[in-house]
Amino acid sequence: MHARRLLYLSGHQLLAFHWQAGVLTGEGSFDAGEAGQLPFARYLAQHAKSLFSILVNVSEEGFHIETIPFLRGEDRKAIIARKIGQLFFSTRLSTSLSLGHQKSRRKDERIMLAALTNHEFFVPWLETMARAEVALVGIYSLPLLGPLLLRKLGVPQGPCLLLSIQDQSVRQSYLENGELHFSRLTPLHNSSIGGIAQTFSSEAAKLQQYLVSQRLLGRQQPIVAYLLAHASARKAIENSCVDRDTLSFTILDIEDSARRCGLKALPEHTHCEPLFLNLLATDPPRAQFANDELRHDYHLWLLRAVFRGSAAVVLAGCLLLAGKLLVDARRFSQEVDLLGAETSLARQRYADIVKTFPPLTTTNEALRRVVDRYLDLERGSATPDSLYREISRALESVPAVEIDGIEWKVSEDPSPQQSATTSAPGSRPLPVGSETAVVRGTLRLGADSNPRQVLAVFNRLIDALKRNPKLEVEVQQQPFDIQSGKSLKGGDSPADERLPRAFKVQIRRAIES
Repeated sequence: MHARRLLYLSGHQLLAFHWQAGVLTGEGSFDAGEAGQLPFARYLAQHAKSLFSILVNVSEEGFHIETIPFLRGEDRKAIIARKIGQLFFSTRLSTSLSLGHQKSRRKDERIMLAALTNHEFFVPWLETMARAEVALVGIYSLPLLGPLLLRKLGVPQGPCLLLSIQDQSVRQSYLENGELHFSRLTPLHNSSIGGIAQTFSSEAAKLQQYLVSQRLLGRQQPIVAYLLAHASARKAIENSCVDRDTLSFTILDIEDSARRCGLKALPEHTHCEPLFLNLLATDPPRAQFANDELRHDYHLWLLRAVFRGSAAVVLAGCLLLAGKLLVDARRFSQEVDLLGAETSLARQRYADIVKTFPPLTTTNEALRRVVDRYLDLERGSATPDSLYREISRALESVPAVEIDGIEWKVSEDPSPQQSATTSAPGSRPLPVGSETAVVRGTLRLGADSNPRQVLAVFNRLIDALKRNPKLEVEVQQQPFDIQSGKSLKGGDSPADERLPRAFKVQIRRAIES
């Protein structure tokens, strides 16, 4: 984390402090003018990576309250810039603070315009900081911290005066509804306790009269003056600051105020610089006087901080992911080792079981081939059910046919010698993967039938079988001899015509896998 350093700039010197966790540590004092610029440059070079904030307490400043129309965005910025240019001509250190909107129909906005009018006084300090390229957070005016101080101390938000001692001067501010309306700085000629008490009394009365003359207060309007003072000066201040009809005094103990604002090193005197510097470090005001050009290095620091923060988030995410993957890899490795141990144990058990088997007369490879062959035969085995159903379907259309027998077999891949010896004369070799049925039967049509009628019934049977395109039908024996060159006729006697006519048909079908 970058160090926070606070610079307190008054009319005759600049004080440097290091702030950390509510503790202010003085690091240097630099006189105004050329004599203090060189030591200040060396100080900045030693702390070039710190963040610097400047708290200004000078008399060359102006405060003015204006009313502008209800605007937003660039239009509001343009009219505020024009008002500042009219009131504080050629002033580069200026700012504005909204005091709220009026409760009228137009809702006009009241703003306080403030500027540090003696720009030449700030030029040497700002140029030295620009050459050192240090990050300037902002330039703040001490009276703008007054409203924050009163809010932290729980002071009511009515019209009031706030008087404080710092750097041999008295800061007098007028606040209304918790916002600064006017402030001025007067020198403290007598820094003794009695001198401080007399200065508080006289300056509070003068400020009240000025506010009445400017019609910021009514002539008989009562107002409370809050005095920041050390406990050692309380008695002298109470003796000098006596309540009047329109002006009353309330002493705010500076040690108690510092404690309530979070300052750990309590002030030992009435000077309020540490109290306001701590407020600047913990809760800087919204309004500050430095423009974007003066804060260029601070903007670069913000960009670098954003990039570093993003990189840190990405790195943290990558580290978390890497840690998760590492844990998963270790878990998987343990699971692999466990599975390996279980596998080894299972193999050992299997080997122990195998040892109890009786010895085999053949090798495992031969046994495996026999089992595979058996499985192939099981998968390739067929039954005559399907082919028998086809034959039954054909016989339903020809009731005169009587079946004497059916020879069914499944063809294999026969060798040429086996095919020549086992096949019937005149029949073709059976194709591989087919089933064959040889049907033997007779035709009985009665005594009045003639050969042509018998042959027509037989042909009807053949046609019924051929309706299934998957069946290959081959007639091996006709009920009559119908070779070419011979006439179709009956037997030599009527007794031959009444005999049953035998036939033989071969049906072949490919086996579907």
